[in-house]
Formats: sequence, structure tokens, C-alpha cells
Amino acid sequence: MTLSTLRSIAVSATAGLLVQACGSARAAEPHMLQPDPIGHNYVVVDGDTVAVSFLPSPESLRSGRLSERDFEDVAAELGVEVASIKAVTEIEAGRTHEGFWAEGRPLINFDLGVYRSRAARRGINLNKYARSHAVIFNRPNTARYGSQQAAQQARLDAAMAIDSISAIEGTFWGMFQIGGFNYARCGTSSHAEFLKLMSRSERDQLELFAAFIRNAGLLPALQKKDWRTFARGYNGPGYAARGYHTRLASSYAKHKKAAR
Repeated sequence: MTLSTLRSIAVSATAGLLVQACGSARAAEPHMLQPDPIGHNYVVVDGDTVAVSFLPSPESLRSGRLSERDFEDVAAELGVEVASIKAVTEIEAGRTHEGFWAEGRPLINFDLGVYRSRAARRGINLNKYARSHAVIFNRPNTARYGSQQAAQQARLDAAMAIDSISAIEGTFWGMFQIGGFNYARCGTSSHAEFLKLMSRSERDQLELFAAFIRNAGLLPALQKKDWRTFARGYNGPGYAARGYHTRLASSYAKHKKAAR
């Protein structure tokens, strides 16, 4: 097949196509043939009949819920037990282990206090937005927006309209509820990349979590199941009052038992 033929295929085929020449025929212009009886698709280009297979994009391969294999893969990379990761997932995201509340919408917890702090660091006076962006400064209005997450999203959207950086940093994201101010510790080079991956798939959220605990120095505690040390680093100095470490230990024991 000539270089010009390959160029024609590239023009006529959509992104994500795998093409494989399988014969020849004559055609003046590239065109698709009807699928054969078993569903194979063909395109005729410069006299060549080319079989066309549609391959899923990398993004689509990451869609859907986390699988057991996903947990196993990341646990093996970290040198921890699957039950340990599932314990953190359950405490942060709940028993359903969901990372999204709607398509492309990761679970979020917009924290007004953190947002105020981050906005102040960027020299933004939020007082002048008290009326025009009142939704930010009020409690989540579930009656108006239909759910807690939708109400939180409305606050985040309004905050993003003022300044996207402080809004991202003032929000806790995904099934592991990682603060946006930790975007670099998650291995991302920018706030935009962090937001893109958080919004793409649960597998991405899991990998961001893995990078975070490595870079935050929390991996040894998770490997040893030192729940107090891990809880202090992951949940903050008030972890004990919230019983975070004991809830982690209990959830780990449950998932460990279920895996036997």
C-alpha cells in the first residue's frame, strides 16, 4: 500500500480506528462498504479494500465502576492489602464506593473555610461577591437543587466563576476526598490536569490517591496498617475526635474477612 493510500485512510477514517489491508478492489474515491454478514466493516481507498476495526479510546476504557482488578493492581503497586484501600474508600465515599454523583461529576465537598483561605492567598476579596454569588456563602440548598451533591456543585460553579484556582483548592474531590490544594502531591502538573483526571474515571481517582499517599509520606503507615498515623496524616489533627482511625480499622477488618 502506498503512502498516499495511508494518508487517504487517515483522512477518511475517524480517530481511534485500526486499519488492516485485506485485499484489493477499484474505487475512485474512499467510501465505506456495507458490513459483511458477521459485522466486519470495510473501506475502499485507492483501489484497496481495508478492514476497519473500531477501537475504544483510552478514556472509554477507564469508564465505569472500579473493578476488583483495579483495586488489586493499585494495591500491588503500593505493596498494601486490597482491604486497606477499600477501608479508606468506604470511610471517604461510603459503602457504595462511588466516585461520581453524575456523569463526569466527581463527588465533591466544597469547603467554604478552605476556599476563603485560598482566595485570600491569591489576593481575592470575597466580600464584594457576597450578594452576586450568594450561593457560595450559604449552606447547600438541597431543596432548590435536588440533592446534596447538586447543591455543592452549584456552590463550586459559582466559586469557579470568581477564580478557578481557589475554587479547585477549596474543594475535596472524588471517592478519596482529596483536597484540590494537594494537586501536586497527586502527581499532576496543574490544577487543570488534576480536575480532568478527577472528572474522568474512578480508576483515575484511585491512581491519584495512590500518588498522594506516596508523596505525602503516608504509604508506610498504610502498609503497616498503622491506622492512627495514617488517620492523622490523611484526616488531620482532629482524626481521633472523629473516630477516623477506629472506623478505618473496623472497615479494614470487614473487607479482610469478606476476601477470605
